[in-house]
Amino acid sequence: MNEALRAKLAANETAYGLWVTSEASAVTEIAGALGLDWICVDMEHGYLDYRAIQGHVTAARGTDLTVLVRPPSQELEPIKRALDVGAHGVIVPLVNTGDEVRAVSQHVYYPPLGRRGIGGERSVTWGLDLTRYVRGANQDLLFVPMIETQTAYDNLDDILSVSEIDAVFLGPADMSASRGAVGEWEGPGVAEINLDILARARERGISAGIVARSTYEAIARRDQGFGMVSLGSDLGLMIRQIGSMTSALGRDNLVHSWF
Repeated sequence: MNEALRAKLAANETAYGLWVTSEASAVTEIAGALGLDWICVDMEHGYLDYRAIQGHVTAARGTDLTVLVRPPSQELEPIKRALDVGAHGVIVPLVNTGDEVRAVSQHVYYPPLGRRGIGGERSVTWGLDLTRYVRGANQDLLFVPMIETQTAYDNLDDILSVSEIDAVFLGPADMSASRGAVGEWEGPGVAEINLDILARARERGISAGIVARSTYEAIARRDQGFGMVSLGSDLGLMIRQIGSMTSALGRDNLVHSWF
């Protein structure tokens, strides 16, 4: 679990991923077949549920693809259930302080690191693989808090001091909104904040991730040193490609997808 992704992050290589907003497990099959390193199934926004997560996890079996989940909140239930159905880790939204990150880590890990309960779901192959999974989960699972508010940025050093963190993931749009630039991807000063978070995380040996919205931006993020770069979302990429093709065919459209 996560061995291939961890190896890339440890070698300071960029691991490319995909944000998944559709329940179609074929998306994950394609991501694995194309050699992507990770996906993030988004439960914070949209309509995806635990059944959808289970489908994506199943579609990734037999590949090196890491399946992460962004839960809808920092609470115990969604994090525990996402991991129980087989997610390889979580990208946790809207954390603001080191204490919040420490509290969330309790939901991710088994004792003695945390207080996650032991269940007999897909993660342990319905109990058939329980001993091996439980003994290795605290080392294998990925815990990635999002830095996406001005408050989180103000508390960055405290957040980065939490030993359980494997990486941080940036949220430029929410960072912009928290600074008064609602509806902008990178509002005033946010581009500089992104690079400062990246640099300060790397000083501590922690990788940083971010979403790219074009090939050009993905190249730029790679060259800046981001360890995790999302190439976009499943439906966003479809929208961009259809928009590009219809525009080339002479159709007037205003196609725009954030990611």
